[in-house]
Amino acid sequence: MIIESPIDLDLTINSGQTSQPPWRQVEDSFSNVVMIDDEPVVFNVRQAGKYLDFNCDDAGAVSKLKYIFDLDFNLDKFYRYLNNYEELKGMSEFCNGLRLFLAPDPFECVISSICSANNSIKRWTKSVSLIKQKWGNGHGDYYTFPQNNVLSKVYLDEEEEFNSSDIQDIEMCRNNLKNCGVGYRAPYIRKASELFTHEIDLSEIPEMSYDEAFETILKVPGVGPKVADCILLYGFNFREAFPSDVWIKRIVSHLYFDGKDISVPKVREFGMEEFGKNAGYVQLYMFHYARKSGLMEKLKK
Repeated sequence: MIIESPIDLDLTINSGQTSQPPWRQVEDSFSNVVMIDDEPVVFNVRQAGKYLDFNCDDAGAVSKLKYIFDLDFNLDKFYRYLNNYEELKGMSEFCNGLRLFLAPDPFECVISSICSANNSIKRWTKSVSLIKQKWGNGHGDYYTFPQNNVLSKVYLDEEEEFNSSDIQDIEMCRNNLKNCGVGYRAPYIRKASELFTHEIDLSEIPEMSYDEAFETILKVPGVGPKVADCILLYGFNFREAFPSDVWIKRIVSHLYFDGKDISVPKVREFGMEEFGKNAGYVQLYMFHYARKSGLMEKLKK
């Protein structure tokens, strides 16, 4: 079925948003397994003009797809918003059809975001995919993301696996987090899994105020302000989040502060106050505009 909401599917899926690894691509089709009412359903979508062609007409599946690709967000209205401001004009031309790529599983977003810290898109997406293959549930060629209570019990590294199992050769110990390429983040991932198993209820976070949710997510090991904002934006749809790092700092400084050196916390505060409920989208468009327009190369110098 055709879902008439404009989107650039390839750009959205492969834009490096930390909700999840990119969906599997075969020619012009993207697919993944998504849980609908606790049942796995293989979603298959492809670009159909400026819209999406979806392989399923089940109401629950359509609703979930619209959520994942944020298809109810009015891009035309957002582009009018951008074009009202001199600093933001032109961004829609470089990023036309780019939407938020929201996590169908918030816990996967938490772990993806932890894996992404100080890491390349290629490496963290590979790590998350390996975690799914090792401890998720298989459905054909697809794997769901493991639940927090499952991931809380996995081995950290080869040594722990060797000492706690019947394996006779440590070279055969591959059923551990470090074998997924997460490096120093392995303890963070397991501790985060334990936290969401025993102390923090993920389902309560969407009901919190932004500030309360932010402080709650900051309790997660390995999560600082930028990662917390990514989790709230991509995992829980808090659109006032403005994830800020050194690159967003340089972009905002160039666009709004004549290149003056301002702190990352000040940039975050500025973005949230200046853009309100559009903050998450503005941050997404700023970053991709800087990449595509050549601004990022200019700011490296």
